[in-house]
Amino acid sequence: MRHVIDQAAAWQRSGTRFVMATVVRTWGSSPHAPGASMLVSEGGRVVGSVSGGCVEAEVCALAEDVLAGAAPVLARWGIGDEDAFAVGLTCGGTIEVLIREMGAQVPLGRLAADVAAGVPVALVTPVDGGGCLVVGGGTVSGSLGDPRTDRVAALAAEGMLGRGADGLVTGGGEAADGLVDGGDDDADGMVGSGGDTADGLVSSGNDADGGAVCAPGRELLVQSFGSRPRLLIFGAAEFARPLADMGAALGYRVTVCDARPAFATAERFPRADEVVVERPDRWFRAHEDRIDATTAVCVLSHDARFDVPVLALALRSAAGYVGAMGSRRTHEDRMERLRTAGVTEAEAARLRSPIGLDLGGRGPEEAALSILAEIVAVRQGGTVLPLTVRTGPVHTG
Repeated sequence: MRHVIDQAAAWQRSGTRFVMATVVRTWGSSPHAPGASMLVSEGGRVVGSVSGGCVEAEVCALAEDVLAGAAPVLARWGIGDEDAFAVGLTCGGTIEVLIREMGAQVPLGRLAADVAAGVPVALVTPVDGGGCLVVGGGTVSGSLGDPRTDRVAALAAEGMLGRGADGLVTGGGEAADGLVDGGDDDADGMVGSGGDTADGLVSSGNDADGGAVCAPGRELLVQSFGSRPRLLIFGAAEFARPLADMGAALGYRVTVCDARPAFATAERFPRADEVVVERPDRWFRAHEDRIDATTAVCVLSHDARFDVPVLALALRSAAGYVGAMGSRRTHEDRMERLRTAGVTEAEAARLRSPIGLDLGGRGPEEAALSILAEIVAVRQGGTVLPLTVRTGPVHTG
């Protein structure tokens, strides 16, 4: 979504009119989760996607209507529709897409700046097209036309942003399964107002003075933009170059660190967010507060002097993935060194080494592909099986 938001802000600055189409709900097999967006400019340019190609042409047609003055549209496509094959939605799922014009009143500049800086931020847009909010970091930009609605929408958005959730906020009593509404904390960690749950909707409940906190029947779409996951590459070897490029393409915030200044240069890693000349363990220790479950650590230096100290730190950290490059012989030697360094068996069991999936490839590019494939599988809970041997929906999220 980062390139979509960047393009939206650029079009807004230049005065180009455009529509944003966003997935708000999905059922069954769907290539994109809620929050995925696509832009259609008044000149017919398209950026982004809502279905991987199934319904984009239909979305463009509705976008033209909106740019011609039609009201925002909440459209649904599914395999059971009479026009499903004409539209091209044959995957067996159903998607609901909000299509609305993003005018000059939408603070897209702030949104793009926060997204680029990795600051968690949410975009709140009413389905009826009246105003817009950008919420994050304790501040709110824009308006939905009513201060009270702004306050409630901001609270709901902050709750959803904290969990990276996307969905619709409504003024009824129903809330999305697993999302957030604006009442009291309940036992399972959700914020609830006692209303029933229903897929895709979020209720704002009641405020302190007992009144309804959101206009009845008015729906608001909340899109969350969390911090980018981190890809930490220790060892600026040749294999690190395509890994940094592919990681950036997948949306990771990429850091390349190596103690050797001849290797750790911005020229060699143009797509990395930062290239650091430092001992890997020293850098890791100084930035350990940034490490979380979305962080992937890849150690590629092939030098025990650098590998073992940083791996010992990484295996004890909150990092969701820790891998190291090397042969099986190198791996066994490394494991002995890690045990000597005090790494427990449980901690050592987290290490993925030799790093990557067995794709049968060779060379830096194919090695990078196998490493990132393993990282994605670990993060998303993939089976790493060919889809041809699996049953059920292709897209389960």
